[in-house]
Amino acid sequence: MNDAPPRFAVFGHPIKHSLSPEIHAAFGRQTGRELVYAAIDAPPARFAGIAREFFAGGGRGANVTLPDKRLAFELAEVRTAAAERAGVANVLTALADGRLEADNTDGAGLVRDLAERHRVDLRGHDALLLGAGGAAHGVAGALLDAGVRSLTIVNRTAAAADALADRLGDPARVHTRYWEDLGSIGSFDLIVNGTSAGVLGEALELPFSIAANRALCYDLAYGAAAAGFLAWARAAAARYAFDGLGMLVETAADAFERWHGVRPDTEPVYQMLRARTA
Repeated sequence: MNDAPPRFAVFGHPIKHSLSPEIHAAFGRQTGRELVYAAIDAPPARFAGIAREFFAGGGRGANVTLPDKRLAFELAEVRTAAAERAGVANVLTALADGRLEADNTDGAGLVRDLAERHRVDLRGHDALLLGAGGAAHGVAGALLDAGVRSLTIVNRTAAAADALADRLGDPARVHTRYWEDLGSIGSFDLIVNGTSAGVLGEALELPFSIAANRALCYDLAYGAAAAGFLAWARAAAARYAFDGLGMLVETAADAFERWHGVRPDTEPVYQMLRARTA
């Protein structure tokens, strides 16, 4: 009989910065679940092999972060409706029949963080989504479901923005513009940074004109990776400037519930991590 605790992981590249092992350990203590959770570096060229080896060795589930979310979606044999809609996955689960299930909880986590933790009603907002990669794919549909009036997607590669807009299938509300047009496309009261610039340590040059009076600015990254965008938001006189720490904790809770059958309380874990970065 194997009494070893179940094994879980987070895949990404780079991955040393990830707070996911600490979050899941805290959830485990809170709920009385014993588990092992590791951060595994998975460069895109090696992702499929690394993930298959992990699950073949008894891994029960994995979170997936930049830049592997699309690869995770493609690897899975079963996909939830949320994953199908996004075309990317941030959660992989080993099913009893040996197949892998892909899910995407990014959008639900973002909206829950904004609506429940920060008490923000997204209905009627004109939203600007910066980026069209895995992170942006994960949240775009949820923003529409939350009731934004319009969603404008801007990406350095225009074709990627167009592909995301086409996937969303809501031409009345979803539009794309060229990155070079940012200075002339008007202002928005919700700006979501879904680019990888902060994670990669790259500067993100944005005009202040895109931030409407009392705008809400949200970076899907957290910590140091979000610092540059949040500094820009404050300089632009945004009413709110949030990083994605709350979203991270909420999406971790979704995965934990999927794997362990119990919903952890996210607020104590969020407050613990926020106090460290305050």
